[in-house]
Amino acid sequence: MQQSLTEGSVSKSMLIFAYPMIIGNLLQQFYNVADTLIVGRFLGPDALAAVGASFALMTFLTSILLGLCMGSGVIFSMLFGASRTDELKNNIFISFVLTGILAVAIEALVLFFTDPLLTLLQIPASLLDQTRSYLQIIFCGILFTFLYNFFASLSRSIGNSLIPLAFLALSTVLNIILDLAFILVFHSGVWGAALATVFSQGISALLMIFYCIRHIPFLKLQRQHLFIRRDALSRILQYSLLTCIQQSIMNFGILMVQGLVNRFGVAVMAAFAAAVKIDAFAYMPVQDFGNAFSTFIAQNQGAGQKERIRLGIRSAIAIATIFSLTISVIVFTFADKLMLLFIQPDQVQIIAIGAEYLRIEGACYCGIGCLFLLYGLFRGLGKPGISVVLTVVSLGTRVLLAYLLAPIPSIGLPGIWWAIPIGWFLADFCGIVFYLFTQKASAACRRRQS
Repeated sequence: MQQSLTEGSVSKSMLIFAYPMIIGNLLQQFYNVADTLIVGRFLGPDALAAVGASFALMTFLTSILLGLCMGSGVIFSMLFGASRTDELKNNIFISFVLTGILAVAIEALVLFFTDPLLTLLQIPASLLDQTRSYLQIIFCGILFTFLYNFFASLSRSIGNSLIPLAFLALSTVLNIILDLAFILVFHSGVWGAALATVFSQGISALLMIFYCIRHIPFLKLQRQHLFIRRDALSRILQYSLLTCIQQSIMNFGILMVQGLVNRFGVAVMAAFAAAVKIDAFAYMPVQDFGNAFSTFIAQNQGAGQKERIRLGIRSAIAIATIFSLTISVIVFTFADKLMLLFIQPDQVQIIAIGAEYLRIEGACYCGIGCLFLLYGLFRGLGKPGISVVLTVVSLGTRVLLAYLLAPIPSIGLPGIWWAIPIGWFLADFCGIVFYLFTQKASAACRRRQS
């Protein structure tokens, strides 16, 4: 279903457009935390720490593939809208080959270099066997991750976002059932949780492929579409590169912070593994609202509705602020109880560490809410490079401060936690200054022309 954001109530149109995106990504987050929650509750802190340490690495690796799929999806949408069917089919083939080769290369490299990666992450010796066992199986699902996201992007590009959501829901339920079966019935440990995830990913990927082949017949490729055109390849790379860079920088920064956290031992690793999942759930809706805001800005920018853009910015700031403050109060107040979702009540130290993280981050959600709006604003205005710069500022500050503050005895672990919101607010400041400067420059240019 297509939706125009260039008419009607500004706030209502943005919220209606954002709603299914929020539901879908909350479901995706729930899929991601299923292993963490079940492992933490039934296998204990060591297993939870092993799974948590693996999560940052997998997020970084898959972000490269996700960026390529998302970038290709933009081109698919353009060609579909222009009814250029043959060119669309050729671009599908080129994108599939390009991203598929990269997915195979990533899977081969990480399987071959598993032990060096564990060393890079500074995994404690007591957790090496469990983390290695978990990662070696999880790495086998990289191809399934590519296949699902490629065909999901293809489906969304022609206006069908419901089917990917339905298959993701099915995969999430299946993952939870298999997690419980492998861990509680077969007593398989962390490798069973990994196997449940990979199997569920495989099912969702196969269902997406089957649906696209069966129900989108005009996208079936013929021999004349199976060749690589240099101009099309260049275009796909151009649209995908910035998305990949932003996704990769963001997750590489998280990966570096994970390596620093791992130096503090199993209790801190377990607390961090649980707390970051709660954190992601808390601000995921405002992140998706930022993506919807980006589409709102882009449509109205194309329609030349400058006043509607200004109204949209004010409305989006109000909505994001109200949501961020509400979530901040909830997370700050119930930090200890939220940790109990993942950690047994007798693990007092782990709960205390995680609650401290949540209270520091939770008090600052307005910072990340503003940053997501700035990402969406600059993408919608056709300046995605600025979003990349803001990501570098935010993540660079986070990593630099974390590594500077953590070794100071009087600061220690809280220095890592405080580095995160400081990075948010610094990036907010840079983004706001740049936007106001460009607006002032544009106004001056219009005055000279008049």
